[in-house]
Amino acid sequence: MTAAPCKAGPLIQSFFLDHLLRHKNVSPRTVAAYRDALCLLLRFAQQRLNVEPTALGIADLDAPFILEFLDHLERDRANGARSRNARLAAVRSLFRFVALREPQCLAVATRVLAIPSKRAERRLVGYLTRVEIDAILAAPDQHQWSGRRDHALLLTLYNTGARVSEISLIRRHHISFDPAPSIELQGKGRKQRAIPLWARTARVLRRWFNELDSGSQATVFPSARGQPLTRHGIAFVLDTATMRAREHCASLADKQVSPHVIRHSTAMHLLQSGVDPTVIALWLGHESLETTHIYVEADLTMKQQALEKLSPAGIQGRRFKPDDAVLSFLATL
Repeated sequence: MTAAPCKAGPLIQSFFLDHLLRHKNVSPRTVAAYRDALCLLLRFAQQRLNVEPTALGIADLDAPFILEFLDHLERDRANGARSRNARLAAVRSLFRFVALREPQCLAVATRVLAIPSKRAERRLVGYLTRVEIDAILAAPDQHQWSGRRDHALLLTLYNTGARVSEISLIRRHHISFDPAPSIELQGKGRKQRAIPLWARTARVLRRWFNELDSGSQATVFPSARGQPLTRHGIAFVLDTATMRAREHCASLADKQVSPHVIRHSTAMHLLQSGVDPTVIALWLGHESLETTHIYVEADLTMKQQALEKLSPAGIQGRRFKPDDAVLSFLATL
């Protein structure tokens, strides 16, 4: 008696409800990322195979089909290698679950899990100079409520080097002014970290708090409707400030500025100020110090200082000669 074919729908539901949420208790951001990846896969299967997602079988999602889906992401959706690999990671996670839950699908799952990630170009980190950052911070019109909010938001973003998802989650109780001003962020993997606030940032936030609701759960950077600014809302605030800043700072004209570029700028300015990379890793919430090393690679100032310590080619270095009788004696031993 042959086993009934594995239906994809019930397994995908169990993957999210049982595996990700109940057993692993992953963060909402992880759930959202996996959901988006699998929605793309199911829509692609519906168009290519002319099969409704509820009728789709695991056997339909074999390795050649997954490879075709990955090609579709790059060719038709203009996804880069990193985005392609992120979608593949979600598919792999699903098929690891399928292999354990449905042994009869083990052969299909094994072939999908063998699909390799694609190597991506590792580009130098883009960041802004301090002059460019100052121009962006000065751009919002602080005579208006929205301008005061935007200035406080952008200054906090630069001070903390936070991810845009971390900034959107900040509530009043996450910020403390006594005994030392600091802000508590919740990063990837639900890891919490505390970041000290500069005196300037603390002053701006104190003034801004006078315009907000007094409740500890009140959002720090609300929209005009009182709801927390979304990722897109924060990006829009930064885009608007950057457009205004370009009128006074010509070097911003050809630069693409995003919240993550502000994060990179924070790290680079800390590094250039002499802050140890291990401290910067803690500041940014990096899992590994290797991630922070990309800023060392991108800092031309540090490389120039190292270059100046080298003798130019063709110039013979001077030999050390002791200028003390005791040192001269020791040199003869």
